[in-house]
Amino acid sequence: MRVVIAEDNVLLSSGLELLLASRGFEVAAIAEDGPGFLAAVAEHRPDITIVDVRLPPSFRDEGIHAALQARRDNPGLPVLVLSQYVEQQYAGELISDGRGGVGYLLKDRVSRVSEFVDALRRVAAGGTVMDPEVIAQLLTRNAHDPIAALTPREREVLALMAEGTDNATIASRLVISENAVHKHIGNIFAKLGLSPADSGHRRVLAVLTYLSRQ
Repeated sequence: MRVVIAEDNVLLSSGLELLLASRGFEVAAIAEDGPGFLAAVAEHRPDITIVDVRLPPSFRDEGIHAALQARRDNPGLPVLVLSQYVEQQYAGELISDGRGGVGYLLKDRVSRVSEFVDALRRVAAGGTVMDPEVIAQLLTRNAHDPIAALTPREREVLALMAEGTDNATIASRLVISENAVHKHIGNIFAKLGLSPADSGHRRVLAVLTYLSRQ
């Protein structure tokens, strides 16, 4: 699995390269800024990318802008963003297209090697991985718990959705029809206040709501 990294800190980028190589990944390129990252993605067509939010020259949000541009240029490109702090606006924008293959982790998660590598593989496979702190800040917590309004069966369906399971697999696991799964998911969206205008984004938001309360 080929990886392109955008990270200007030499110690961190070198550490990532060694870590990934030991776990069977191939680091195709390491870029130190946004333009270099976009050029590396165009050249190497990686299976996944790792991007620091803050890159030269201003060290503000060049990295996340580069990640979003790479996703526009290469729809579905898996991107795992690393950040020292939660950038709520950009974290939300990153997942808003509903296509999956995205992750947003705080940098201290890298030290938890098994968790980090697992997150990387899940993002590469098209999943969505969000740091618990990111989830906590992205979601507006209401006075009541919307999960409490779900029926036991709807909670089972939502739990399987959180595992990245598709509708057919959910139906098989729960021994119900796919039409029943579709109906349960519609009820979940309605009870969580997720309108049809959110499109495919609703599934991600429903899962984030579930995970934030576990």
